[in-house]
Amino acid sequence: MAYRVNKTYERTEAIILAFDIGTTHSAVSFSHAYPGDSPSVRPVVKWPGQPEASGDSKIPTIIAYQDGQAKFFGAEARELDEEEYEIARWFKLRLHPESMKVEPSHNGFDELEVPPLPRGVSLFQVYTDFIQYIYRVAKDFFVNNTPNGLQIWNRLESRIPIIFCIPNGWDMSQNALLTDASIKSGIVTTANAEDRLWFITEGEASVHYALAHTNTAEWLREGTIFAVTDAGGSTVDSTLYRCHSERPLLLEEVCASVCVQAGGVFVDRAMENVLKNRLAESNYGDPETIAIIIRQFEQKTKRIFDGHQFSNVISFGTPRDNDKERNIVKGKISLGREE
Repeated sequence: MAYRVNKTYERTEAIILAFDIGTTHSAVSFSHAYPGDSPSVRPVVKWPGQPEASGDSKIPTIIAYQDGQAKFFGAEARELDEEEYEIARWFKLRLHPESMKVEPSHNGFDELEVPPLPRGVSLFQVYTDFIQYIYRVAKDFFVNNTPNGLQIWNRLESRIPIIFCIPNGWDMSQNALLTDASIKSGIVTTANAEDRLWFITEGEASVHYALAHTNTAEWLREGTIFAVTDAGGSTVDSTLYRCHSERPLLLEEVCASVCVQAGGVFVDRAMENVLKNRLAESNYGDPETIAIIIRQFEQKTKRIFDGHQFSNVISFGTPRDNDKERNIVKGKISLGREE
């Protein structure tokens, strides 16, 4: 979905890239701005291994390594045999500072076990490889979906600003790793990294998105206090804002934003525990089948859950898959509201 800015751009022509490297999924957006135009923000919606017709702007944050070398990324890496490849996933959790971590008793979930990195591969190398990959795909998408895209990219590439969206709880050490990884990946240089790399917190990004996609004229007034929450893959960022002025728009954080490690991966892990208990000693309790069910849960059932359904259905198999004792009928498992 493209978003067009309702203002005329009057500065120097530029391509702007924005990277959101999440725990479970990642995305890239871009804008080509030039004088006299009202720039639009567009997501990259064509990724290797994902159906082109789906127009999905997110890819799994996964890398498949073999002998210490990155071989496949995203959807292409998700389907590989893990006996032949070593998979890097959930690596963002390794970058979170201790201040963001919450004791299990505080968030209601068991402590999350972070998957190990592939042998001989550092966290720095994983980020370097992933940044290089999403930049390359973003370039290909821009070139192939913009009139005269290659000429425009070649003309502006050396000064493209790259914006990283980061959790509110990160500090300079996390930013430094992303900076060094960006330099190592070759998308910026040591000389221009300070000018071209920008960091925006997920809270700041969320409030701009919310204001752009809601009818602010109906509710935003001077003195209005409102909250913005970004529930992501690994963190939940919450911020309170007070509007001091509508025109020009001036917002102030009422208090320090809160960022805790309690995102969607904890929900997935809780569901995994439910399934292991439910499907123990059945034909569906093996790790491979549970992984398939979890994937369907994450992609579909979890995203439409609102707490009002009497039961929730996860479709994972074929009409031949039946186990009435465990509420599996024709390849679909039903879970009660409490579960």
